[in-house]
Amino acid sequence: MFTGIVETTATVVAIEKSGSNTRFTLQTAIANELKVDQSVSHNGVCLTVESIQDNTYTVTVIEETLKKTNLGLWKKEQVVNVERCMPLNGRLDGHIVQGHVDTTAVCTQVITLQGSWEYTFAFAPAFAHLVIEKGSISVNGTSLTCFAVGKENFTVAIIPYTYEHTSIKYVEAGDTVNIEFDIIGKYIARMQSVKA
Repeated sequence: MFTGIVETTATVVAIEKSGSNTRFTLQTAIANELKVDQSVSHNGVCLTVESIQDNTYTVTVIEETLKKTNLGLWKKEQVVNVERCMPLNGRLDGHIVQGHVDTTAVCTQVITLQGSWEYTFAFAPAFAHLVIEKGSISVNGTSLTCFAVGKENFTVAIIPYTYEHTSIKYVEAGDTVNIEFDIIGKYIARMQSVKA
């Protein structure tokens, strides 16, 4: 389980196709703190560390994940958000994030304000019931709060710390991001649909 509080970023340094899978090698300052077989969130996608060498490590992404997330769009030099699992005695500073991306969304607008930024994202209307005003949402693995929620879009405000310490500063209008909706909202929606 993750919290959506991004720990650091990693840079994609190599991409290797292997059948229908893709193997990514990433470089990050915390590579030597990772362990083989450890689960790490990459732009909100939980992946397993397979090998570690110096300041790099590798993960393999299966075809299903490539299709349902933005990982299939990754290129060399891409900067991605990284978070290790939350320890049992840790603080839940963001919200409960599973690392299981529900869908992708497209950035439609970035507004630079005096000291902050607003990003608007469009998503499939089939997910509208999972997004609420002032609710939590994971965007590329970052725990954020929605506002100006519509049937097919929502906006998030980005403070300077988040802007500087995550990959959000590289997101532009037209870019695709990973979205994970709040797990509590998903369970409530499921219970309501089963009762109906």
